[in-house]
Amino acid sequence: MGSRKKRSELAKREERTAYKLLLPALIILLVIAIYPLGQVFYTSFTNRQFASSQETDFVGIDNYRSLLSVTVQKLDQELDPDTNQLMFDDEGNPVYERPIAVLPREPIRYREYKQFSLFGNRYVLGATDVDFIDAVFNTILFTLSSVILEVVLGLGIALVVHSNFRGRGATRTAMLIPWAVITVVSARMWEWMLAPNRTGFFNTLLDYVGAGNGRIAFLANSDLQLWAMVAVDVWKTTPFMALLLLAGLQTIPNELYEAAAIDGASPVKQFFNITFPLLKPALAVALIFRTLDALRVFDVFQVLLGQSQYSMATYNYFQLIGNRNMGLASAIGVVIFIIIFGFAIGYIKMLGVDMDETG
Repeated sequence: MGSRKKRSELAKREERTAYKLLLPALIILLVIAIYPLGQVFYTSFTNRQFASSQETDFVGIDNYRSLLSVTVQKLDQELDPDTNQLMFDDEGNPVYERPIAVLPREPIRYREYKQFSLFGNRYVLGATDVDFIDAVFNTILFTLSSVILEVVLGLGIALVVHSNFRGRGATRTAMLIPWAVITVVSARMWEWMLAPNRTGFFNTLLDYVGAGNGRIAFLANSDLQLWAMVAVDVWKTTPFMALLLLAGLQTIPNELYEAAAIDGASPVKQFFNITFPLLKPALAVALIFRTLDALRVFDVFQVLLGQSQYSMATYNYFQLIGNRNMGLASAIGVVIFIIIFGFAIGYIKMLGVDMDETG
């Protein structure tokens, strides 16, 4: 009984000591992370102007309402004023009323974002801030596309450099070169390669193989801009993903593969029964890191596209620096934070990884 009491007292002293050792780190975290985050949340409910002496007022959720308000309205087919019959264009397609006629203007003005057809009807999607909705769509599509490609390519590279072959050390070093290049420098390099004339590498290559006219505007064509950003990001960041996954592969004991080989398991079965399950914690960390970076993407979009197409971060920059609307920019930051947090929790739940395992 006395021994148990002694151990209990020892455990309590160790617990108190642990709290004391953690206290400085918690104070630093409070000062450099939690307090600024709280300030951003508070500012998002105000009309504060950046670098301005204008008085700041509390506006509630007005910033969020102006960013996130969307509506879907049905478009009716127009009638010919002379015959009162349904109108069709020269190609036989129905002619619908203009979106401005159905989108609400009071108390908040909505603008057209997209039109789409569903079950034979025509609809218009309206938003109070079309640029922000487009920035959210661009960022999420960019994130999903780039992260999926980086995981697939990074895992393939990690499996290759994890195996034993001559020159493995040099290969591991060489694969990190794209990641080591400063993002702005790599963006400028890709800007030259994507140039819309025969001075651009890709246009020259396409012209050489007879697959283009040498004048494809990768960075000016709205249909190609986002995929050009994905290509730039995949080229630069796949080595980072490979490095993280390689670290996870090196923690898997070789004895497991030797035992599986003795039992007659093929390399494919070894991958799905040994490698992938044991790689889940490292994969979760890699996905969270890359998704966090991708959702906050700024430099590639800013350097290559400017204001022709936004990511959430570049639109945040535009509102803060260009419009000096600090309240609205803070609301954008909060939305980015919530989206990142949702992706992180989703990855952990999807992969079945405990928080302790990823630490």
